[in-house]
Amino acid sequence: MSAKENVAVGQLLELLESRYALRVLWALKDGHPQTFRLLQDSIGNITPNTLNTRIKELRAAGLLGHGSDGYNVTSLGADLLKRLNELQAFAGKWAASQTKVSAIKKK
Repeated sequence: MSAKENVAVGQLLELLESRYALRVLWALKDGHPQTFRLLQDSIGNITPNTLNTRIKELRAAGLLGHGSDGYNVTSLGADLLKRLNELQAFAGKWAASQTKVSAIKKK
């Protein structure tokens, strides 16, 4: 990976590491727009201020858009979510392996 690519990965991870950033995107993964209030309810336990900040950051990054029906992921955001679906499959395998490790440690 080139230095330029490393910088890009670092910048993307920094954005996604922001509190609730991934949850905002994940709440919109079905492709249906959501109003601010519905998005807040979908995420749960997020303050309006934090949600507003994440929305601004994700819109500035080109991952989130806003139309007459509410917030939605852009084509770039949808591409990212498609790639994150692989993470969901991995998470299931990882969780199963952790259960096995815990069982071994208890013995």
